[in-house]
Amino acid sequence: MVQLVTRGIKISVETTYEGSFYRDYKIQYAFGYTITIENQSKDVVQLNSRHWDIYDALNNVEIVTGEGVIGQTPIIQPGESHTYSSGCLLSSPFGAMKGFYNMLNFSTNSIFKVTIPTFKLSAPFAIN
Repeated sequence: MVQLVTRGIKISVETTYEGSFYRDYKIQYAFGYTITIENQSKDVVQLNSRHWDIYDALNNVEIVTGEGVIGQTPIIQPGESHTYSSGCLLSSPFGAMKGFYNMLNFSTNSIFKVTIPTFKLSAPFAIN
């Protein structure tokens, strides 16, 4: 598990390897990740958008941006957390992801970035 705190918002990430399959005659490696966003600050915050940089071992980079996470823009009270699971496909058996969330602080009515720490994605058979 990797963890990082930015401005009182703690991000924890756990990953899993889900398997591989062929799509359009190319092998794809599926990975899952579960993220917990814990509000350790004294302010109510809302996750508005996300930005991901997804890397594989073949030097491919995919950038993903969008509103919320898995169709939600959760409001997180002080001392509470929000957990969700998602996934990605890579063209190699290992890679990494990193990114950030744009959060709204209801006390100051300002947007701030919360860093999602870099986390590795690796298929067990590819680790020596």
